[in-house]
Amino acid sequence: MSESNSGFSLYTFAEVNDATENFSKRVGEGGFGPVFEGKLPNGEQIAVKRLKLNSVQGLVEFKNEIRLIAKLQHINLVRLLGCCIEGNERMLVYEYMPERSLDSFIIGSSAKFSWHVRARIIEGIAQGLLYIHEQSHLCVVHRDLKPSNILLDSEMNPKISDFGIARVCPSNIVESNTTTVVGTIGYMAPEYFSQKIYSTKSDIFSFGILLLEIISGKVAFGSYKINGRSYDLRRYAWLLWRDEKCKELIDPSLSEEYQKVEMIRCTQIALLCVQESADDRPTMREINMMLNNGNIILPMPSQPGYFDINPSIIESSSPTDMVSSN
Repeated sequence: MSESNSGFSLYTFAEVNDATENFSKRVGEGGFGPVFEGKLPNGEQIAVKRLKLNSVQGLVEFKNEIRLIAKLQHINLVRLLGCCIEGNERMLVYEYMPERSLDSFIIGSSAKFSWHVRARIIEGIAQGLLYIHEQSHLCVVHRDLKPSNILLDSEMNPKISDFGIARVCPSNIVESNTTTVVGTIGYMAPEYFSQKIYSTKSDIFSFGILLLEIISGKVAFGSYKINGRSYDLRRYAWLLWRDEKCKELIDPSLSEEYQKVEMIRCTQIALLCVQESADDRPTMREINMMLNNGNIILPMPSQPGYFDINPSIIESSSPTDMVSSN
C-alpha cells in the first residue's frame, strides 16, 4: 500500500481482499456496484465499493469520485481513504458508517429516532452542503442528494456520500448546462430535469425534500391523500401548510409537543427550499442561519408548481431501488 501526503492510499487487490475476508460481507448495492464491509490491519473498519466489471458509467463515476471527494475534507462528508486499481479491478475504500444510511430510518423502519437526533442530522447535512457550495476551494454541486447518500456514524452524525455524478461549478457562473440529466426521481429540481440546468440551487431543492422526509417520516415519491386526492410529499406538505394543519405532517412517533414549533419552522424552511424557481430558494448560507437562529423571521413560501417527470431522460436508478450505499 502506498500513501500520498494527503492521506489518500493506493491499496493492492490482495490488501482489499484480506480486509474484506474475500468480499464475504456484502452490506449494500448501488449503481456503482456492490459494497462490502472490511477491516484494515490497524483495526480500522472500512466500506469498499467494488465497480461492476465492464461498467462504462461506473468507471466515469469512479474517476469523478476520486477527483472530487479526495480533495474535499469536512466532518459531514464521508472520508475516502483510498482506492484499488489493479487489472480490471476498480475499488473505492471509505471510512465505515456503522448506522448505514438515512433511508433505512425513513423507509419502513421501526427504529424511529427523536427530534433531537433528526435536528442534528438536518444541521449536519446543511453544514456539509455549505462546505461544498461555498467554503471549499471548489464549488461542487452534488446532483444526487437523497437519503441513501446520507450515511450515519455511530453517534448518528450525518456524512454526505457518493460524489460520482457531482460537478464543479466555476465560482463566477451561477448555472451550468449538461447534455444528460442524471439523478433520482423525486429529488431533482424542476429546472434540472426540464432544462438540463443545474446549480447549487438544485442541491437546495433536494435538501428541502430531504427535510420534509426527515420531519414526516414519509418518502418523497409516495402518494398521500387530502380530501380524496393524492399528492407527492412536496405538494402534500404545502397543502397542510396552507391550511394551517402543519402538525399533521409531523411523524406521529415524535411526541415532544414543546418541540413542535421548531418542527413547523423546519417545515417552512423546507418549503422555501423546494420553490419552483431557483431564484426563490435560499442559499445554503441563509439556510444555516435560519436553522441556527430561531429569531430570524422566515419569508413565506409560495405554492410549489406542478410538473411531470419523463423517466426516459433520467440516468439513475428509481428511488424504489434505493439501498444503503455504504
